[in-house]
Amino acid sequence: MAHQVPLWQHDLIMLQRIHLPNGIDLAYQDAGSGPAIFLVHGHPLDHTMWQPQVEFLAPKYRVIVPELRGYGTTPLPPGKSVTLLDDFAEDILALADHLHIERFVIVGLSLGGQIVLETYRQAPERIRAVALADTFASLDTPEQKQARLDTADRFDGEGFGDFAAETLHKMITPANAEGLPAVAAHIIRMINESNPHGAAAALRGRTARRDYIPLLGQITVPSLIIVGRYDAFTPVPLSEEMHRGIPGSKLEIIEESGHMTNLERPDEFNSILGSFLDSLP
Repeated sequence: MAHQVPLWQHDLIMLQRIHLPNGIDLAYQDAGSGPAIFLVHGHPLDHTMWQPQVEFLAPKYRVIVPELRGYGTTPLPPGKSVTLLDDFAEDILALADHLHIERFVIVGLSLGGQIVLETYRQAPERIRAVALADTFASLDTPEQKQARLDTADRFDGEGFGDFAAETLHKMITPANAEGLPAVAAHIIRMINESNPHGAAAALRGRTARRDYIPLLGQITVPSLIIVGRYDAFTPVPLSEEMHRGIPGSKLEIIEESGHMTNLERPDEFNSILGSFLDSLP
């Protein structure tokens, strides 16, 4: 049975910890049993963003939700000012090794979607299927890259400050920010309680990421792409670009949603993801 506590009371969600061989003290949620599914959160959020999906999936699947290094309760390594997508993917694969999970489905939103692509690049033989939500595969423009670097410097120098309030209407639509106050509060809490230095390191790492467009044509596993109709961070054309690039992929556009499709429209998101998972061989 799904728990009845508000989603933002993340301290009530049980986390486990593992000291990985690479030195990362990684926190993660491990729920349910069955075929393994990894859910990879976005920036600058934490594992609790996936709680509606954990509750939906755990009756049929083993759901693993890592808290990425530098986010939530997983610390950033001392002296580390840049976290590459390669680092995040290596952490996920090391966690899978620790849990003795050889093959798994991997789902990611935003930054998490780019980590999904990098994880597939590193270990395609271990991936059963991918789901890419509200993300993109191409490189940043020079202006986008500079904006990430400027924001990273701001986080290091000032913390998050008013960032959560400033960015809320890009994370979710203004209508959903008003109509779904618990979701808005959850997003603001995740941002404000995260580690600004971890978020800064990840922003710098994203500016150094490889172009994943060439990788798309090499993805041979079942692939689902989900995007909100009004996603301000990763507009629909970027998902359409991935859909064209990944052979046989399925594209689903969720209406009346912005960037956080899994929280703004959890029932629709779950239905789409659940149907995709049920179709896997």
